[in-house]
Amino acid sequence: MRKVLVTGASGFIGSTLTDMLLEKGEFEVWAGVRKTSSRKYLQEDKLHFIDLNYENLSELKSQLEKENFETIFHLAGLTKAKSQEAFDKVNFHYTENLVEAIKGMDTKLVYMSSFAAHGPSQDNPFTQAKVTDENRPNTTYGISKLKAEEYINKNCENKYIILRPTGVYGPRETDYFVYFKTIANHIDATLGWPKQRLTFIYSKDLCQAAMLAAEHREVTGKTYFVSDGNLYLDSEFSEISKQVLNTWTISIRFPLWIVKGISSILDSFGRLIGKQFTLNKDKYNILAARNWDCDIEDLKNDLGFNPQYDLRKGTQEAIQWYKENRWLK
Repeated sequence: MRKVLVTGASGFIGSTLTDMLLEKGEFEVWAGVRKTSSRKYLQEDKLHFIDLNYENLSELKSQLEKENFETIFHLAGLTKAKSQEAFDKVNFHYTENLVEAIKGMDTKLVYMSSFAAHGPSQDNPFTQAKVTDENRPNTTYGISKLKAEEYINKNCENKYIILRPTGVYGPRETDYFVYFKTIANHIDATLGWPKQRLTFIYSKDLCQAAMLAAEHREVTGKTYFVSDGNLYLDSEFSEISKQVLNTWTISIRFPLWIVKGISSILDSFGRLIGKQFTLNKDKYNILAARNWDCDIEDLKNDLGFNPQYDLRKGTQEAIQWYKENRWLK
């Protein structure tokens, strides 16, 4: 059995990847989770658990040397935080220590970054121009992920692959669920007047890409965008969601300046009460960007990636899961 570790295994992507690795039957799967993390979706008897000490490099190295993993899928990280320092601590410094800890081991690192590390295209949203290397992150989250990427590229002596998924949705996910719930409640909220150009990746397809990155051990030092290969307008996403939910909606269009003001207020209030709201400054910057196009041809050519879910098929499966688990009526 090939021994692999999934950090951040309690998250919706991590738990999905853990399930898929176990289903394949070729792996001894270890879930990296903190003792305080939920194990709701980590109930398989064959699963092993480890609580990694990212803050102590010596102990972390000892933990990883003892287990000698063939592949580490590093998904642990924060998507919401109250400050850049909080993002950097987990998304950058913990990754930094992990890279240092596996030096000298025959372990391949598959790092789950984000399209946010690149940032949206600054091109006119009505053009067909794709993202370029001149783009920069437009969120504190994205900045922390880019720092981690740059450290891996400069310092990782092991074989590694960096994946940059675009909007990830699927069963157990909570942010896109809020959108589906809003549509189910007959409200279709649109932000800004120029249409958004969006890309998506279904959670199972993303996990398949991660498994391919591990399987192709000869491929190393590469960074790939991950999407389903299609480009959607925000109006298409809305229409698909309404059709799958079989509902009607009232369309409301909010000027971006209003949403920006609300996000700033919620950020300030959240700091006072120690809570991070779904709508915050980072989320506003994502919603305000008009062009999230990307290219996955290298991923297809190098790793044989062949996404199985377009937005309609993925939305149908995700919403069915939400209904079966009583998240939606």
